[in-house]
Amino acid sequence: MVKPYQKLREETTARDRSLREKVMSLEEAASMVHDGDQVALGGCTMSRTPIAMIWALIRAGRKDLTVSRSIVSTEGDLLYASGVSKHIVTSWFSQGIVWGISKVMRHYTESGAAKFEEWSHMSMGLRYRAGAMGVPFMPTRSMLGSGVRDVIGDAVQDMTCPFTGEKLLLLPALNPDVALIHVPRADEYGNAHLDGLQFMDIDIAMAAKRVILTTERIISNDQIRRTPDLTKIPFFTVDAVVEVPFGSAPHECYGLYEPFFPHLDAYAKATTRDPVAGVTDYLDRYYREPKTWADYLSLLGMGEMLDAARRGRSIYND
Repeated sequence: MVKPYQKLREETTARDRSLREKVMSLEEAASMVHDGDQVALGGCTMSRTPIAMIWALIRAGRKDLTVSRSIVSTEGDLLYASGVSKHIVTSWFSQGIVWGISKVMRHYTESGAAKFEEWSHMSMGLRYRAGAMGVPFMPTRSMLGSGVRDVIGDAVQDMTCPFTGEKLLLLPALNPDVALIHVPRADEYGNAHLDGLQFMDIDIAMAAKRVILTTERIISNDQIRRTPDLTKIPFFTVDAVVEVPFGSAPHECYGLYEPFFPHLDAYAKATTRDPVAGVTDYLDRYYREPKTWADYLSLLGMGEMLDAARRGRSIYND
């Protein structure tokens, strides 16, 4: 049931914005996500996906999350197959540009076991932007020329502009209960750097009622203050900070490591042969069997980690 927008705004405004130490474990952060929550994922496709937090939520047995993201990749397969989510809101759902449309997604949505709610890419960003601005909707021309608007139906409303008389579309604000965002660096208070493309993460952080940051490393507040222009997510939006090296693996974190292509190739082949058995076996091996994040990384393999890191760091050596 959709909450009245004023109630959403009250809940968002009421969050604790104090400057305080917020460092905790993956398991502690996972306890801040409750069954039935609306959860936004930062990053895009295979870039800065908060895999470590998804790993923790799957292990914690969370259920019935409505998950939104700009573009969903293999993490969506795992959310569906684990039962963590039966409803994903996004503009595109694939295994990544290299591997095409997700076979797991097709199985779950075509069988009616899960829902893929499709919006245009622009409209996803504008919905988060409205949530960040504290307004209930955002007017746009996006989707007026496509069939996506017809698929969405009553979730959007047509409007005649009172100034120009032209037809516009009203997009409802998206205010997640929780945002999961992976960043390269953050301090203990939640001030976070973003390198490379920022995607929709800043608006997501401002729109959400709770924000959990996973970070490749925690740095001092003195270091944060030396380069204030790099701090894109401020402490007053953040509720938890978790230091988790390779926290997007096997996806990428810009400037640190690129995707683990051999690993993802093997996953794509397994799920192409049999979407259900392929993703189930993958969840058992990489999510349910390892007891710690370090154990998970060991399964990915030192060779793949070193290769991904070498390729990721090469952008600074040109």
